[in-house]
Amino acid sequence: MSEVTLTGELVCASSSEAEVVERMLPQHVLLTRAEPGCLHFEVTRRGSSLVWDVTERFDNEDAFRAHQERVAESAWGVEIALIRRDYTVTGLTAE
Repeated sequence: MSEVTLTGELVCASSSEAEVVERMLPQHVLLTRAEPGCLHFEVTRRGSSLVWDVTERFDNEDAFRAHQERVAESAWGVEIALIRRDYTVTGLTAE
């Protein structure tokens, strides 16, 4: 299996959404970086904007999909479910 990479943006619509991201992001980053197969995980706010740049690398598709499943059921996943995400993922097999 090949490496899977996700790049893109997390785009908040309001300062209240941004506050949720700021509050929840440190724990999300800590948990993700500890996952098996996580090679790189970075979420960085663009200055004082409502946009975060997201870069993820997992060593294979199974690790990436396990991450996605964990996140969907996590406090982070629930809290940011309605925040816009514009991501591109490479390295996945066709579904």
